[in-house]
Amino acid sequence: MNILVVNAGSSSIKYQLIDMKTEEPLSSGIVERIGLGEGNIKHKYVVNGEEKKVSETFPIPNHTVGLKRVAELLIDAEFGVIADPSEIQAVGHRLVHGGEAFTKTVVVTDEVKAKVKELFPLAPLHNPANLIGVEVAETVFPNATQVGVFDTAFHQTMPEVAFRYGIPKEMYTDMGIRKYGFHGTSHKYVSEKAIEYLGKADAKVVTIHLGNGASMAAVDGGVCKDTTMGLGPLCGLIMGTRSGDIDPAIIFYLIEQKGYSVEQVSKILNKESGIQGLSGYTDMRDVEEQYLKGNVDAILAYEMYAYRIKQYIGNYAAAMNGLDAIVFTAGIGENDSIARKLVCENLDFFGIKIDAEKNNTRSKEIREINTPDATTKVLVIPTNEELEIAKQSFELIK
Repeated sequence: MNILVVNAGSSSIKYQLIDMKTEEPLSSGIVERIGLGEGNIKHKYVVNGEEKKVSETFPIPNHTVGLKRVAELLIDAEFGVIADPSEIQAVGHRLVHGGEAFTKTVVVTDEVKAKVKELFPLAPLHNPANLIGVEVAETVFPNATQVGVFDTAFHQTMPEVAFRYGIPKEMYTDMGIRKYGFHGTSHKYVSEKAIEYLGKADAKVVTIHLGNGASMAAVDGGVCKDTTMGLGPLCGLIMGTRSGDIDPAIIFYLIEQKGYSVEQVSKILNKESGIQGLSGYTDMRDVEEQYLKGNVDAILAYEMYAYRIKQYIGNYAAAMNGLDAIVFTAGIGENDSIARKLVCENLDFFGIKIDAEKNNTRSKEIREINTPDATTKVLVIPTNEELEIAKQSFELIK
């Protein structure tokens, strides 16, 4: 069975065609700058085990044009990997916000689409674009089953004591204001890999997803007990451009005393804060370069970044009453040895000790970077959200 995984953004479409026999991608790529004049498609495909690439630039006025071109590339005599679009049995869609309505992966029906629309206010930048991806895929791949995989679904096992906020009850019951969490597909994938690696079904694991967006989860025996993101993706860890947790009084102060508009404050906290606000750089590789040069702003940014993660490790170890492993994943988590080092320093109380040589070694495989005498495993597990979406889609329709 071939499953196409689609992640549609407001002006982009990421895609990956996966052969479920081997769980390996046959093709992958991204459509960029949709509706912004000249668009671009970067398409990768595998021929006889060798990955090849092709890039195209042309006007892509909407998602339909972009996804139709993807379908053409997939069956192209030179660049294609299948003979006909009908060879794609399912299209698995990343859907960001499922609210309390969706606790698991679903076949997308008219009723599901209507509910996703109702949830637009909870994810105004993501859910509308995700739904466009579904509706376009329905026309481009009419014979395929459309499947929705929600970022929030994995976190729906959180107990009420973890997901409720200390605000009037009616704001939860009438408005749905509560913690939902995100990156659930990644947290599910790596926590399952960790449990399998440890050989312990009831393992208590803290998963640490560090990309431009970042979040953590407390996973007890494969069940999510808590996570750092909330109603939206702004809270929790310090991120690339997001502030993470701050005193709400700061927002009132900026608006009431300093004359900022709500829009200005939102832009500052979402797009001008975090690592960028602290160091002047968005890309962690640039921050690393400045850190090694002794740039005091970069050093502070790294230390604050790690300090917040440490706080949540302690928080979640307490919430689960134990800790068997912590897991680093995603772009920064998998590749930034400085971040991992700073996070794990002075956590001996939790049995966390890392081996410097292991920490500085790169690999695409699961690896542990703790010392032999550490009582808590420190694992680096490459995430694969596309494969997880494909697997969940496959399990639903097989």
